[in-house]
Amino acid sequence: MKPLSSKGLHILLTLETESEDLLLDSSKFLEFTKEILKIQDVEIVGITNHIFDNQSFTAAICLKESHLCIHTWPEYKQLTFDVFLCNYTQDNTSKVERIADDVIKYFKAITIQEHKINR
Repeated sequence: MKPLSSKGLHILLTLETESEDLLLDSSKFLEFTKEILKIQDVEIVGITNHIFDNQSFTAAICLKESHLCIHTWPEYKQLTFDVFLCNYTQDNTSKVERIADDVIKYFKAITIQEHKINR
């Protein structure tokens, strides 16, 4: 099978939310993320997570198709999030869009910055 010419879509977001409790709950976010990835038929190959003294967190989920990462800043009511899925065997563009949209909805967030990079 010949690989698709587009390597994939990478979405990078800076979000703001009034839901500070969500910025402090890495376990809830990881469970939510596992569920949306399962729905999108995306395979997790590893997860790493770190909780800081103020309960903010950073997490990276390695996927068979690439990755997603989050870092929360409750003191600013913000988070950064990025997701990239490669298009090696199929076009995953719509999956990347849906994952990003689901994260925005999860945090009840407004988008401060959004960058979409077609690799």
